[in-house]
Amino acid sequence: MRALQLIDGLGLDHLKIVELHDPVPGLGEVLVRMRAASLNYRDLLMINGVYGPTTPLPLTPLSDGCGIVEAVGPGVSRVAVGDRVATMFFQSWLSGKPTPAGLRSALGLPIPGVGRELAVFSEDGLSKVPDFLTDHQVATLPCAALTAWRALFEDARLQPGDVVLVQGTGGVSIFGLQFAKAAGFKVIVTSSSDEKLARAGALGADHLINYHTTPEWGAAARAAAGPGGVDFIMGVGGATIGEGLKCIALMGHIAIIGVLGGASEPLVFPAMISTGARLQGVMVGSRAMFEDMCRAMEAQKIAPVVDKVFSFTEARAALEAMAAGEHFGKIVLDFG
Repeated sequence: MRALQLIDGLGLDHLKIVELHDPVPGLGEVLVRMRAASLNYRDLLMINGVYGPTTPLPLTPLSDGCGIVEAVGPGVSRVAVGDRVATMFFQSWLSGKPTPAGLRSALGLPIPGVGRELAVFSEDGLSKVPDFLTDHQVATLPCAALTAWRALFEDARLQPGDVVLVQGTGGVSIFGLQFAKAAGFKVIVTSSSDEKLARAGALGADHLINYHTTPEWGAAARAAAGPGGVDFIMGVGGATIGEGLKCIALMGHIAIIGVLGGASEPLVFPAMISTGARLQGVMVGSRAMFEDMCRAMEAQKIAPVVDKVFSFTEARAALEAMAAGEHFGKIVLDFG
């Protein structure tokens, strides 16, 4: 089988396609033939060594995939040969609160990822998926969709009629827009691209703010939200908390999901105290959350936005497109 691997160093220049022996499932394990994989910003950081120069090699990247069960080992009962499945980002976080062991079970690092034609997983690290979604769409769910779902519906305490703000138009943000609109929330979207804002409007966004032309977007968001302010902010921009605190409602919730705009920003403690705002980091979610999300998506027929599809052999070009911010929603690799 073919696999993407970093063997002799970190960085896109070292990402190669190699030939490996076909794996065989053991006790409680499942062999999956991958059909599609989606890209997350984490993948790019990991490949480029941002997670640390001591990243163990060889490394098989990518976390999110869709595939078909090709064989099962002894004792497997959750899935059967022929089932279509998604790979869970955290292979061992099944339900309840996260544990240190569960958070050490992330695909792509430290566990070999889905960037390979055949892969063996624990049966616990897989979930069957809605039939109405394509393979490409399913591959977008385990990380980006689940992160947005958890932030909105597991962590925040939102009420009907609340106002949600999502930053940017990448995978997590677009899922946040889709989920929030399906739940009946008013949604504000920020982006530096008018073209992407127009596409967000077509998906139902109620207010659009270009943060390039309106750098002090917090005041604009508060005006759009109304006198109560914004109840929930999906923060993927990193160094944007200051502007968020300008528009957050009393006792509002800011989910810290990404660091695209920078990894640090001074906290404005008086604003946090005066608003009672809650800041919470989000690290994807459990298998139980994933299955709740899939049931809701099936009931509402929420279809993920797949913006670009590359061949598995074009992984570098796909990662470069993501690094350049060319996408709206998700980028997917097809195994052909």
